[in-house]
Amino acid sequence: MPLVPRPAARRHPGRTPGLAPGFGLHPRGTGDRAARRTGRALAFGIPLLANLVANLGGASGSPFGSVPTTGKPEERENEVDDFPVMWAAPGTLARTAPWQLDPDRRPQGYTTDLVLTSRRLLFLGTRTGTLGKADVLAEYPRESLAAARRMRFSEVEADVRLTFAAGSWIRLFTGNPDSARRLAEIFEGTVDVLPESDLTPGQRDRVTRFLADLPAGAQPPAFSRLRSGIDLVEVRVPVKAGKDVHETHSILMGPSGEPAQPKPGDL
Repeated sequence: MPLVPRPAARRHPGRTPGLAPGFGLHPRGTGDRAARRTGRALAFGIPLLANLVANLGGASGSPFGSVPTTGKPEERENEVDDFPVMWAAPGTLARTAPWQLDPDRRPQGYTTDLVLTSRRLLFLGTRTGTLGKADVLAEYPRESLAAARRMRFSEVEADVRLTFAAGSWIRLFTGNPDSARRLAEIFEGTVDVLPESDLTPGQRDRVTRFLADLPAGAQPPAFSRLRSGIDLVEVRVPVKAGKDVHETHSILMGPSGEPAQPKPGDL
């Protein structure tokens, strides 16, 4: 399977590596043919049984120049000798990834989100500050995805590699190490992600109070059930306006919304 490298111009210090401009990634693939308008807010309009929502960009942890990274290289050929964000032969699913994932190519003020359900993985696109509908940029059946691996050699350890069943893959920056870790845990089956409709009245009340205390710009909450049975609520909040880096605010709660403590193996 041929390697699609980043162009040399994108190795300059300070640049954010994304999907390489000009290597023919246009919206003509399987996912793009399914593009359509859908309900906004990411919490409705899509049957979310696994409502992990992560703001995505191109892979953001370049080891070249003075760009800061975290962790040690796990794959020298892909993280030191070169730093590809896609490995895909023509006709493979990774080649149908939407070009809007590249922060250097998407329109100004345009953000991309990943939504994982029990049946599908979707990439959505929205314009910042609008209440209109989100664009479905691409969608893939859950069974077409083989793995999601957190790549620690990256900016704030927030990269994740999505590998398709046929072996092609794309590397993405999630903006937060918790987002990358949670996505990997869901694919591994170690965490169950819950729809909001599964919360008890007491839990709903606790979540309402939790959200009221968060800073402006908070993303919709994601709900997870950990190994011990307690529930985790996570909300991503932008660290700085206009940046794709987020911090996570979270609470742990029991069946009635009461505070809970993690058990061994939960976190």
